[in-house]
Amino acid sequence: MKKTYLIIAISIVLVEGCYTAPPYPPSSHVAVGVGYPGVNIGINFSMYPDLVLIPGYPVYYDPRVDFNYFFYDGLYWVFQGDNWYASSWYNGPWGRVDYYDVPAYVLRIPVRYYRQPPPYFRGWRADAPPRWGDHWGRDWEQRRSGWDRWDRGSAPAPAPLPTYQRNYSGDRYPRAVEQQHTIRSENYRYQPREPVTQQHFKPSVQQGQQRQQDQQRQQDQQRQQDQQRQQSQRQQDQQRQQDQQTKQEQQRQQQQNQQQDLERKRAQPEAQEQDQKRKATQQELNRKKKATQEELDRRKKEEDVRDRYRQ
Repeated sequence: MKKTYLIIAISIVLVEGCYTAPPYPPSSHVAVGVGYPGVNIGINFSMYPDLVLIPGYPVYYDPRVDFNYFFYDGLYWVFQGDNWYASSWYNGPWGRVDYYDVPAYVLRIPVRYYRQPPPYFRGWRADAPPRWGDHWGRDWEQRRSGWDRWDRGSAPAPAPLPTYQRNYSGDRYPRAVEQQHTIRSENYRYQPREPVTQQHFKPSVQQGQQRQQDQQRQQDQQRQQDQQRQQSQRQQDQQRQQDQQTKQEQQRQQQQNQQQDLERKRAQPEAQEQDQKRKATQQELNRKKKATQEELDRRKKEEDVRDRYRQ
């Protein structure tokens, strides 16, 4: 029994160790809460974060905060509340990124580098990425097929950290997106490789135009899907109508056949009776004819006998 308890205790320790991040002293220059002006997800650094490159990955993380904070391809990334958020500045404002659009290298971050792993990470390998397909479902797994297969030797070089942002903290931190873009374009020459980063790096006017184009494209796709659904519905209605007509025709034919069978069954006794009458009549005629012939033959014999006597 003691041996069993020891095995269970060791298993629990090992499971706990599957997702525990490397030990670092907590940072004192970040506040986490809800409702900070201009901070969409409640993260507010008092100064530029301490980012460390994850070995073998083009991704940085902050080991001294108690939330999941990363940097990749020119954007800061936060995983919070089962959602991914991104910003080109370390303190936001943040924009939610659909989990279909999260870059593969962000998805590949090993479990151990999540400083605040969600409960469903428990039991997963610490040196492997989260099993997103198990959590987000088959549709996501199919659309993001291959996200967890890559050649580490072909990984891109990590994007340079935008350290110019060290000069902007507290009251000097730019909250307006246009101001952030202007400062970034003057100090950060990195050209992103990921579409989602390229979208964030566009000026607000281009972003607005892109959003309009995306909305128009979505509307066109929705309209096309609606038309396809309507066409499919019409085809289904036509098919149902044809099936119903075919079924009705089959029912009419079946009823007609049943009626004919019934009439034939009714007609059979009458036909048999008439046939019997015809046979009886014919037999009577034959009998009478035979009797007549016999009578004629008898008379003829009698006449022949009388004729012989006369002679």
